[in-house]
This record gives sequence, C-alpha cells and structure tokens, in this order.
Amino acid sequence: MAQLKVTLIHSVAHRLPKQRKIVEAMGLHRVNSSVVQPDNEATRGALFQIAHLIKVEEVK
Repeated sequence: MAQLKVTLIHSVAHRLPKQRKIVEAMGLHRVNSSVVQPDNEATRGALFQIAHLIKVEEVK
C-alpha cells in the first residue's frame, strides 16, 4: 500500500479549531515536522481540510 509523507509548512496559530485538531491527529507538532501516513480515503479527506497548511509527497 502506498504511503504519504506529510510536512507541516504553515503554523496552526489563528486557525480554526477543527484544523488544529486534524493537524494534531496527524501527529504534526511544529512547522517543518513530517509524518508518514497511509494513503487511504480517510487520510486524503483529512489532508484536504488542511491542504493550505501542508505539503504532501508520495513515499514508495
């Protein structure tokens, strides 16, 4: 199964509480932190909500 490397590019300061919770649930703590998440519909839906805050790369 493919995986996605998610990197937090912008701060969550002054963002909606829902967006902050998604970033926290992804395991991202500070700017430039990265995590690897499975590539599935649930993850893609969450990433869509915070697309303006992150950078996503496919990991093989």
